[in-house]
Amino acid sequence: MRYLVYIGEVLIFPGLLFTAVIGLVTSWIDRKVTARVQMRVGPPFLQPFYDVIKYMVKETCVPAGASKFVFLAAPVCGLAAATVASTILWRVNIWPEKAFVGDLIVVLYLLTIPAIAVVLGSFASANPIASIGGSREMKLILSYELPFILACLVPVVKTGSIELGRILAQPAAAASPSGIVALIVAILCMQAKLTLVPFDMPEAETELTGGAYVEYSGPPLGIFKLTRAMMLFTMPVFLITVLWGGIPLTGGAVQILLGVVKYVVLIVITVLVRNTAPRVRIDQAMRFFWGPVTLFGVIAIVLAFIEGI
Repeated sequence: MRYLVYIGEVLIFPGLLFTAVIGLVTSWIDRKVTARVQMRVGPPFLQPFYDVIKYMVKETCVPAGASKFVFLAAPVCGLAAATVASTILWRVNIWPEKAFVGDLIVVLYLLTIPAIAVVLGSFASANPIASIGGSREMKLILSYELPFILACLVPVVKTGSIELGRILAQPAAAASPSGIVALIVAILCMQAKLTLVPFDMPEAETELTGGAYVEYSGPPLGIFKLTRAMMLFTMPVFLITVLWGGIPLTGGAVQILLGVVKYVVLIVITVLVRNTAPRVRIDQAMRFFWGPVTLFGVIAIVLAFIEGI
């Protein structure tokens, strides 16, 4: 019976189905706001769902010379990682007592896998344009992961724990100067982690005609698109859980509403940045994350130590 409950949590709530539905709704909001900014009508509410269904019934084409297993397995691995990461985060928010030691490290690892899956899939396609996109994605990972981890270490320093349940039990890190700096750093890294403008150079349709995804079609492409939508939902939830007090669904209507407001704020920031900033080159992105963003991550850590004295 216990295993059936676990399977239900992973596949239905708070796992795959729940995350996919909310992620697709969030992607519709993103597309709708973007369209309004560009003075267009935008897609209907169910368009993201139609797109995924359309991909799932299309034919899958594997390019000649590609590594077939890696090419087809990469999107599935990315989807699985996003699903498990979302499941762990929501289990902790709903039932903090179900957290386990080191779950923060596990979630950080899982949130990196979708980007690594894009890299592997692009290189496995044997397409030079896709390889350029994969190369950009790999460099982007190497640039934003360090400051992102530094930002996530701030609540670890303040609570002395790498268990999400204990982090949630303490006052939100964002209520202190070190937490505010860490949250800003994490938001910048989230924009790159989601490969949204100005950090969408791995895809860059105007330059690379889709970049890392150029050889994908049918269900594998649909899975990649679905994973991106799920990450658009999961990443803000992760930042809220680690740095901003979480979303306690069992804490009453006021706490739930406050959690929703936090999520909306992060989504609004993401959409605003996407619609107001031009795309940067990959070398500019690397200098940005390895320079000022990493510096502010270190400052946040130092402030967290000072606050604990």
